[in-house]
Amino acid sequence: MRLRPIFILLGLFAANGVLAQAYTWVDEEGVVHYSDRPEPGSKRIDLPKSQTFSRPAAAPGSTAAAASDEEPQSAEPFAYETLEVAAPAPEETLWNIEGVLNVSLALSPALQPGHQVRVYFDGNARAVSGTSFQIEEVYRGVHNIQAEVLDESGNLMIRSLPNRFYVQQNTIIPRR
Repeated sequence: MRLRPIFILLGLFAANGVLAQAYTWVDEEGVVHYSDRPEPGSKRIDLPKSQTFSRPAAAPGSTAAAASDEEPQSAEPFAYETLEVAAPAPEETLWNIEGVLNVSLALSPALQPGHQVRVYFDGNARAVSGTSFQIEEVYRGVHNIQAEVLDESGNLMIRSLPNRFYVQQNTIIPRR
């Protein structure tokens, strides 16, 4: 059984928000093709609507509302949407960095006053200032980095996925 046409069809179904229309046809050799452009003799495929998800609103009798009976909360608590290590990129190989790693985090929305960024570099935690910083004494080899944001009380707000990268260093062999 040929799996390629099945994967192509699944890809079309998954990308139906991007592709407005899809077509299929069989060529002279009996190979099934799929495209977003009509070809002579092609049939249009009706793609189902894409599935969406909306986060439900907090119920009036939820534990957050029950914990503060004296003061009803007028707004939802602050939450970060995304945090990822932008640089170094996952699986990136860095060359000749001379022991200094430049790190950049992508955080949305921006870091709030009083919140702190903590980074785990090769398993060791260290507090850093902001979303762009340097780590010293990073030598050749495989390294891992992960970041998280803590609120004023030290509670975890958001954590990035772990990011593995590589550092290579050229070796200069002296002439004899």
